[in-house]
Amino acid sequence: MADDVKKSGPADATRVNVNETWEVVYWPKEFGCTAAELEEAVDTVGVVAEDVRTFIAARKPVVGG
Repeated sequence: MADDVKKSGPADATRVNVNETWEVVYWPKEFGCTAAELEEAVDTVGVVAEDVRTFIAARKPVVGG
């Protein structure tokens, strides 16, 4: 069965798939990062969404600190 190109979120919310266009749109909004930062995070820590979230959060500067 072909992928549904109308999807707007992840097929599996526990894993990040940077090979699916709709996930590369969804996850940066979810994590507050760019697509490039998302890909770097996945390359560094793997595809587990919570690991990616933690990695991205750790790299963001603290505002008003």
